[in-house]
Amino acid sequence: MTELKIGVVGIPGKWSTEAIADALEARTGFRLVIDMAEVSLDLDSGALMFRGQDLCGLDGLVVKKISEIYSYHALDRLEMLRVAEARGVRIFSRPEAILRLMDRLACTVTLANAGIPMPPTTITESEEAALAAVRSYGSAVFKPLFSTKARGMCVISATDADAPAQIAAFRAENPVMYVQARRELSGQDLGMVFLGGRYLCTYARVKQDGRSWNTTILSGGKYEPFDADADLIDLGRRAQAPFGLTFTTVDIALTDSGPIVFEVSAFGGYRGVKEGCGMDAAGLVAEHVIAGMDE
Repeated sequence: MTELKIGVVGIPGKWSTEAIADALEARTGFRLVIDMAEVSLDLDSGALMFRGQDLCGLDGLVVKKISEIYSYHALDRLEMLRVAEARGVRIFSRPEAILRLMDRLACTVTLANAGIPMPPTTITESEEAALAAVRSYGSAVFKPLFSTKARGMCVISATDADAPAQIAAFRAENPVMYVQARRELSGQDLGMVFLGGRYLCTYARVKQDGRSWNTTILSGGKYEPFDADADLIDLGRRAQAPFGLTFTTVDIALTDSGPIVFEVSAFGGYRGVKEGCGMDAAGLVAEHVIAGMDE
């Protein structure tokens, strides 16, 4: 038992948030789950207050979830945490690292610059260019720049008679359109897990029926174990390396032309590690964080 005071930024009551809070409490005797919606920053005094507790007085913070739904407003919450970091609070993962992943385009550009194989992708504000991309790809997934678990995504095919109208409707909600060639995933994709840059395990998200085009758990997918080979692990390691995250999952798909990376998660999935790999992600993260407090 240590005397460290390490809080958890997350969604109170959510399984993953409570799991890491439990794991830290078991090892330190201190427990604090922080809902950023209730946090106030006073820049004059430098106080970052949550229910009477100045978060700048803690030893550390674990960021499990910054918001229930991804949006550009979540970036402001991360900027607030930078004040605590500047005052000496250790934060896992660092706010600047998470900032580079919340926006899907920022993540994609970083992966592309690192030479990571991804599906063909077009970024545009032009409906005409988006339609040309759809016709070139045959079928494309339109993705909001801020979303998780496939929320807000839609598939538009070149054979759709109303493709221009679908694109216009998507652009009405997403002025900058992220258009990615749809790839056949054979009913599954992979989550490759890293802790402090060290490979932990890989699980598969497997589609349970033919009704959904994606494999997310939100759409009825199921976690299963997967034995990744050395080359695939090396790809995942290279994909997550530029971001410097404490805990992350790299989303990978196996295609006829080889593996491709969809994205690197800002927060990673504890439940996938538990149900797909049989490992206690929360406990492993807690041990890693406590050990890192002395660095």
